[in-house]
Amino acid sequence: MIENRPLLTIFSHLMLILGVAMIAFPIWITFVAATHTDIRMTQIPLPLLPGGHFFENLDLALNKGLSGQSGQGVTRMLWNSLVMAMMIAVGKIAISLLSAFAVVYFRFPFRMFFFWMIFITLMLPVEVRILPTYEVVANLGMLDSYWGLSIPLIASATATFMFRQVFLTIPDELLEAARIDGAGPMRFFWDILIPMSRTNIAALFVILFIYGWNQYLWPLLITSENDMYTVVMGIKQMLEAAEQAPEWNVIMMTALLAMIPPVCVVVFMQTLFVKGLTETEK
Repeated sequence: MIENRPLLTIFSHLMLILGVAMIAFPIWITFVAATHTDIRMTQIPLPLLPGGHFFENLDLALNKGLSGQSGQGVTRMLWNSLVMAMMIAVGKIAISLLSAFAVVYFRFPFRMFFFWMIFITLMLPVEVRILPTYEVVANLGMLDSYWGLSIPLIASATATFMFRQVFLTIPDELLEAARIDGAGPMRFFWDILIPMSRTNIAALFVILFIYGWNQYLWPLLITSENDMYTVVMGIKQMLEAAEQAPEWNVIMMTALLAMIPPVCVVVFMQTLFVKGLTETEK
């Protein structure tokens, strides 16, 4: 039922504007702080309009960092976060697709037992199994490496369950038709299941990319070299250093840079993201 009442329309728009303002205001403050000098950001009242030092602060954040960070910029940190997020997203999707494919289309002993064993891992997040996971990664010599950053976070029961549900909705007649045409299991998987799961894969990629990009605890535990730090770790270290010599212009510029890749992924994939969460291409 759609009601067309002017007062209700005005009230709805006011609520939407209020909600957007509440969400966007911290981002606006971050942008404003990234355009002023460090001295101005320590003065009261704090500025609410942009200054003229945006590109100067951008150069400081990318190439030099805080004065207390030995001149280390965040360019390398951004690259590390990007590699880690991509490896986690692509790895999770690939493993989940194959495991869901095996559970749905192959008949082998204890098939459902293995599926529920995968599903039970939802109750064991990284924080719970972090010490044994660290020991395994250390014994394999993957500390301070991209493999160590991403592989322990790749297994995903949620994605396996999601793709299993998608595959279960695909008609059996399609499988029979593929068999009649002489298609083997992997050809059926690659030529039929993957294209039909395109929107679901895209939606999951957006979620997993942001999940990987925002990781803090695991990278903090297994990295000790500055070259392997992620941008989230970099911001945390800058905040600790800021207690002695506040350089909020550089910190806020770094935070602004850290927001750009996830926002770009969401913006460029929003159509597929919405379709993947609301419908399937059958």
